[in-house]
Amino acid sequence: MQLRHEYKYYLNYHDYFVIKSRLSAVMQADTHVSSDGKYLIRSLYFDNYSDKALREKINGVSNREKFRIRCYNSDYDFIRLEKKLKMAGLGTKISAKLTREETQRIIDNDIEFMKDSHQALVVELYEKMKFQALRPKTIVDYTREPFIYDAGNVRVTLDYNIRTGLNSIDMLNPYVPTVPTDEGLIILEVKYDNFLPDVIRDIVQMKNREVSAFSKYASCRKFF
Repeated sequence: MQLRHEYKYYLNYHDYFVIKSRLSAVMQADTHVSSDGKYLIRSLYFDNYSDKALREKINGVSNREKFRIRCYNSDYDFIRLEKKLKMAGLGTKISAKLTREETQRIIDNDIEFMKDSHQALVVELYEKMKFQALRPKTIVDYTREPFIYDAGNVRVTLDYNIRTGLNSIDMLNPYVPTVPTDEGLIILEVKYDNFLPDVIRDIVQMKNREVSAFSKYASCRKFF
């Protein structure tokens, strides 16, 4: 399991345009983006009755996990179950494929089929839904502009237009109402394996800005 370094910065619009221009000159756009260099992400996050995932994030618990189901550009033929892990400040992600039908059944809490899955992550989610009361909690939508750099396996993303479905978990409904969480907020996120090349470090280093512990899930949960 490859643990990766991750850190985030808040950006203003001036920062955004400057850094985007510099990233475009050095890094490659992710191959999955649309012609405008962006894609839309929708995630359905899970938590339990006591909001364990939310509280651990807010309290800065070093070792924690978070489950979500994710799709891109409203493409329901490509859906992933993901578990994000944080361990001593490093992060990693485990994923498994889901069909649209499986996703809807999970949303409906019709989960017995999951225990027979050949994918270990699906079985793990079943067990935690069954015995730890883990449930879908809220939808998180946002726009992402991703850039990649082979050396160091670097991925830099610009995320904005973060919206929440409030109490809705109707992930497969493209018309589900959402509301913005932080108007004008832009997040620069940097991920890499063992080292960050100097050329990328110079681009993303933000003067007078501290590394942020921003969480899109926590931001979207502040409404309820």
